[in-house]
Amino acid sequence: MPTSRTTPRRVLMGVVGAAAALALTACGGVKTTSSGGGEGKYPTGNIEFSVGASAGGSTDLITRALAQGMSKELGVSTPVLNKPGANGALNAKELQSAKADGYKIAVQNASLFTITPLTVSPEEATKIDSFDVITGISRDDYVMATNSQSGFTSIGDMKKSGKTIRYGTTGVGTGAQLASALTFKSAGIDATAVPFDGGAPALTALLGNQVDVSTMQIGEAIENIKAGKLVPLAVFSDKRIDYLPDVKTAKEQGFDVLVTQYRFLTAPKGTPEDVKARLLDAAKKTFATDEYKKFNEQNSLTPMEVSPQEVLTALQQDTAKYKKQLDEFGISLAG
Repeated sequence: MPTSRTTPRRVLMGVVGAAAALALTACGGVKTTSSGGGEGKYPTGNIEFSVGASAGGSTDLITRALAQGMSKELGVSTPVLNKPGANGALNAKELQSAKADGYKIAVQNASLFTITPLTVSPEEATKIDSFDVITGISRDDYVMATNSQSGFTSIGDMKKSGKTIRYGTTGVGTGAQLASALTFKSAGIDATAVPFDGGAPALTALLGNQVDVSTMQIGEAIENIKAGKLVPLAVFSDKRIDYLPDVKTAKEQGFDVLVTQYRFLTAPKGTPEDVKARLLDAAKKTFATDEYKKFNEQNSLTPMEVSPQEVLTALQQDTAKYKKQLDEFGISLAG
């Protein structure tokens, strides 16, 4: 089925190969003797970007676009390796144990640190203080949509139907699951979760009427919304989304549900300040390119190119808010 990922995916299919083909050149920077590429000006060797998700998803595409731009700025190859599992936790654990020299970095998802910990024991939870945040990257908003044949046009319509709503999510411990669960509880709608392993299968199930509604990232649903195959019921941002300006937020419809997915660039804890500064500079220059701006637009991504402290503050606030709401409604995301 078509999604908004199609065009960007074709554009980015050759990112890794193109980056790998770059000649390893001397590149201006700051002195450091901690680099895995040898002594000298960082970087002196390839910088590995790891992705805690399968190829083709939002995090993968964002990582490849960022790696491609930073490769040009840093003058070294930036191979991207996919290491999926446990909503990014497996990749995070590996990165956490890597040498803190700037040669292994990763784009990570907010949900791993704000929502997944609400589904596992404290010992199993991934902690943001195990990493250094380099910069914020972008926000990926959620939309709840239904098949055009359902007759629903709002959250209120589902409540009026009096039926048990089958809702698809993109997995346990995800923003899609949280946004859906909070919406149905606060609206007093009887609903049953049907978890899928990612946005693609959730979208397929919704198009095939296997579920009544599904909450997905906007980029995963927008082409089918524009084609009239799906009807958007709500977005979960603090204000309406530019990509879907006519769709009301859940809050506008009377339900205090604010859930977004955002991503940020991380390195192992203890990475030298000069190395982090070099990475940040390359990221900022990439953000400023027309190519990267176009990538964001193609994938319905909202820039969130903020400081590490702003990322950490957002993570802390969201974790506290989500936990409070789940406790209030007696919701268990672990099922």
